[in-house]
Amino acid sequence: MTTELPFGFTATDVISVTAAVSAISMVLLVWYSLIERDPLPSRLKALEARRKALKAGIVRPTRRKPLPTGRSWMREIVQRLKLMKGQSTAKLSLNLARAGYRSRDALVIYLFAKVTLPLVCGALGLLLFQGLGLFDLPKLGALSASLASVILGAFAPEIFVKNAAQKRIETIRKALPDAFDLMVICAEAGLSLDATLDRVAREVGRSCPELTDELGLASLELSFLPDRHKALEGLAERVPLSQVRALVSTLVQTERYGTPLADSLRVLAAELRHERLMRAEERAARLPAIMTVPMILFILPPLFIVLIGPAALRIFDQFVSMS
Repeated sequence: MTTELPFGFTATDVISVTAAVSAISMVLLVWYSLIERDPLPSRLKALEARRKALKAGIVRPTRRKPLPTGRSWMREIVQRLKLMKGQSTAKLSLNLARAGYRSRDALVIYLFAKVTLPLVCGALGLLLFQGLGLFDLPKLGALSASLASVILGAFAPEIFVKNAAQKRIETIRKALPDAFDLMVICAEAGLSLDATLDRVAREVGRSCPELTDELGLASLELSFLPDRHKALEGLAERVPLSQVRALVSTLVQTERYGTPLADSLRVLAAELRHERLMRAEERAARLPAIMTVPMILFILPPLFIVLIGPAALRIFDQFVSMS
């Protein structure tokens, strides 16, 4: 028996449309992921926009800027709910910056998603589990599934931003040794700190665009901000890695006491290469323990079957012939 919905739709029609939309979305997602793009021009354009914004903030007097027109309705809803007046706004902005979202509307979109996604997921859960009777769940089960949808919608933006930040930081960590070696070469060639960061950012643009963003932004802030130490501390806050913290401490010490930049960077590069080697040796040492369980489950049983199977079959045939 089918459930009648408005406009003559049935539960079968809704499930068919949902399956079709999911299939089309999967095809578009695979097609989008297979397209090879060059992210460097867009990132250089974003850095140039950041340069103009920093220059405008220093040269021009401070004044109130008009609200952006693209997502002004989201901003209006967030401001009416007073979501941007909490003490955690700065922390949220830092988390978004670590995930690579530094636009003015990133915080607004995140807060808007935190408010609307629980309502949307809850309404969708009520429609699917109670209205359409999906999976034929009892009333208590359908109510629990709807509540789980609300909880999922509430934590989905936070989980998304956290995973994006972790992936981005891991990508930057893998590219740091090469970047440090390039810094040593640039410093030994006589380039200043600003020119060194800018040159390294351009050189690693193809292999690690995320590191290009951070180094390019640090170079811009060093050029425009009155406090150079604040610009370097901003790099350490956006990339919470011990290697970056050591780099920032070294650069601050170089700026403050005038110590040779090339010597300090050479020591850091050697330590980072040694750390990468130790990490590789640690992973290699863990490999036997990791391979023990797959070997017991998937390698030893076929081996026993191949070695003992023929003898067991012969013994079985002997018992059958004797009987």
